Amino acid sequence: MPNKVTEMPRKKSDTNESEGQKAAEQATAPAQQNAPAQRSAPYNHIFVGQKPVMNYAMSALIQLTQAGEVVVKARGMAISRAVDVAEIVTKRLGNGQFKVKDIGINTEVVGEGPEQRNISSIEIVVGK
Repeated sequence: MPNKVTEMPRKKSDTNESEGQKAAEQATAPAQQNAPAQRSAPYNHIFVGQKPVMNYAMSALIQLTQAGEVVVKARGMAISRAVDVAEIVTKRLGNGQFKVKDIGINTEVVGEGPEQRNISSIEIVVGK
């Protein structure tokens, strides 16, 4: 079998660009790339998705120690994961310090026209 020789990619310092060209490129780059993402939801809301349950549970526990109340939200297939988060926070991590204050269920309409469908959602309020 013949050996293939591949060229290693060059480091940025190996290129022949001058410092002036680099500074000009950085100055023309859009400012949006460096700006942090804006969060429109309140700081004590946790949106449950596909990450492991313990990630959300630890995040909820940190928020509970700072704010005293947290809202765990989920839609569709993540609803069972949100219930697990609330149970872990109240029974395992909270040592009986926190409890479920309120549970709200809803149906959200997603999409437009023929793509429109209903998705179930849940909000679980956990606090002291």
